[in-house]
Amino acid sequence: MASAPPLSPDAARSNLRTGALAFAGALAMLGLGYASVPLYRLFCQVTGFGGTTMIASESKARAAAAAATGQKISIRFDATTAMGMPWTFHPSQATDTVTIGERDIATYVARNDSNQPVTGVATFNVTPEQAGKYFNKIQCFCFTEQTLQPGQEVTMPVLYFVDPAMLDDPNMKGVEQITLSYTFHRAEEPLAAAPSATK
Repeated sequence: MASAPPLSPDAARSNLRTGALAFAGALAMLGLGYASVPLYRLFCQVTGFGGTTMIASESKARAAAAAATGQKISIRFDATTAMGMPWTFHPSQATDTVTIGERDIATYVARNDSNQPVTGVATFNVTPEQAGKYFNKIQCFCFTEQTLQPGQEVTMPVLYFVDPAMLDDPNMKGVEQITLSYTFHRAEEPLAAAPSATK
């Protein structure tokens, strides 16, 4: 059986280039796989997609207050803890009626029921999902990890407003209540220097 003729130098270079491109493509796909979760989280924070709330600046809060029309909306507060999180966690009140565009404050109470310091981090979302881009937080305990000592109980505030732009969105027509939900998870590795939450 005759052996294949040797490749010409041009064919060998072409094969090498094709192999290098395939390898680079595989590395790029691997990198995108690792980056997809943080990129999706960033996309949700920027757009409010999936019920992710927006982070507002003081100037945006002032602009929203100036555009307030006096219309009201009900806000429901929800709190849960993930499995293995030894905290009691609940809102100070279940619902509140707020003026759209005006800043308001809600508080949540957390208590460490274990006999050791526990660091937690809160995840959050808003329902209905289309309301996420209109629910703006100015200050929130969810922006940092919280460390509670054994038996320590703290009250944690959320300063927020609902953007009056929701009134012009046909997808928000008929929405009479927005639910803000938090879930506290145990941080994978408690930070030694993490600041304790304050009352």
